[in-house]
Amino acid sequence: MLIIGIAGGSGSGKTTVVKAITAGLKEKVVVIPMDSYYKDSSYLPEEERQKMNFDHPDAIDFPLLCEHLRMLKAGQCVDQPVYSYITCSRSKTETVRVAPADVIIIEGILTFTCEELRDQMDIKIFVDADDDDRLMRVISRDILERGKTIEKVIDRYTKTVKPMYLQFIEPSKRYADIIIPQGGHNKVAIDVISATVEKALHDMK
Repeated sequence: MLIIGIAGGSGSGKTTVVKAITAGLKEKVVVIPMDSYYKDSSYLPEEERQKMNFDHPDAIDFPLLCEHLRMLKAGQCVDQPVYSYITCSRSKTETVRVAPADVIIIEGILTFTCEELRDQMDIKIFVDADDDDRLMRVISRDILERGKTIEKVIDRYTKTVKPMYLQFIEPSKRYADIIIPQGGHNKVAIDVISATVEKALHDMK
């Protein structure tokens, strides 16, 4: 089993990189989005939930994520949480059943900020991108997928996304084995990574 961690700032192109790597692997790969492991905040008033800082390591339920990864490595299925950005809460009734696979990809902005999680990874990839490019993708995503106004997106970017990127996410780049500049547009880097993964899988046989 090969464990791959993919980190990078919001809007850096992580999803594009994940799709490119998984394209040829089919049933051999499972992707675990770190977004599913945000701590439940349903106990807070809605106004407080909307003010949550999603870009701080404390927002992630790392103990549960690490436990699930250990279970998958041991050949056990796990019930991945379902988190809603709209309500800022974890579903009480719904989970996603995840089965072990040859390749497990953990993807999220804070993937490398947890030492226990890093230690379980075989390959660590950091997706880099210009600040302007990331901001434009964040604006587009949050308006279309999360129902935010452009004013709220820019306010959140200024107050939390950018400061947290500089404090936690960008410094975690030092843990990466591979850094992909130009985000998901760097086809050469993606091809090299895909070839590396295929070779690692072949060597595991």
